[in-house]
Amino acid sequence: MSTVAELLSEARQLSPEDAPLLLAHVLGKDRSWLFAWPEHRLDDAQLKHYRQLLERRRQGEPLAYLTGEKAFWSLDLEVSPAVLIPRPETELLVELALDLDLPEAIQVLELGTGSGAIAIALAKERPDWKITATDASAAALDIARRNAARHQASNLDLIQGHWYQALPDDRNYQLILSNPPYVRTGDPHLLQDGLPWEPPQALTAGSDGLADLRIIIGEAPAHLLPDGWLLVEHGYDQGKAVRDLFDSAGFSRVATRQDLGGQDRVTLGCYPPRP
Repeated sequence: MSTVAELLSEARQLSPEDAPLLLAHVLGKDRSWLFAWPEHRLDDAQLKHYRQLLERRRQGEPLAYLTGEKAFWSLDLEVSPAVLIPRPETELLVELALDLDLPEAIQVLELGTGSGAIAIALAKERPDWKITATDASAAALDIARRNAARHQASNLDLIQGHWYQALPDDRNYQLILSNPPYVRTGDPHLLQDGLPWEPPQALTAGSDGLADLRIIIGEAPAHLLPDGWLLVEHGYDQGKAVRDLFDSAGFSRVATRQDLGGQDRVTLGCYPPRP
């Protein structure tokens, strides 16, 4: 058997956070416990599990999939290879939505919810908002439902369907948000940073990465209330192309906002009042 201190020392070639998080996960403890009990010895089953996870991490599998958890906004969320791992830059979508001048009680739609990260963050921050979130994947929705229950997001309704297809015909929204696939098919970045383990249907969107954004932006006016807002995440080099899509769809007040790294990340626009 090996002690906590010995195992952490063995894994120094990994990043400083990986081994402690994996070991804490195996033991069902938090990281602070590890450093308070460095002489604790793992049993054979725990040691085998830890070494298996460590090897998978060395092969590049994302830490979030190994622990089944990822933090987003103020939430701890369940994740699996059925969903995209929530990224810090996606929090910009939440921030911008919360900063809009909107009524207290509105209908909100998120398209392609995955783990439910965006929808649940908004549901918790704005309990008077009635939020609908869709996803084409039943497996992803199972995870989103568990996350919603975990965080008691009672103002969130999850439905299965591809983009707008599952929505009731008679319901329009004051706010629509989406973090759709926007990576170009064959982009070399897909071979880096753990992306080979993430669901390709949540990442890629045609030869220019804009296939799903064209649908979301082009069909949004039919689902927005007068003066409704659409916010979409996109790639760092797609700001101009996405603004052009907003303009072609008839949006006003179109603007692109940058993430904390200074990269174009979210474009938003308001749909003019209908006659």
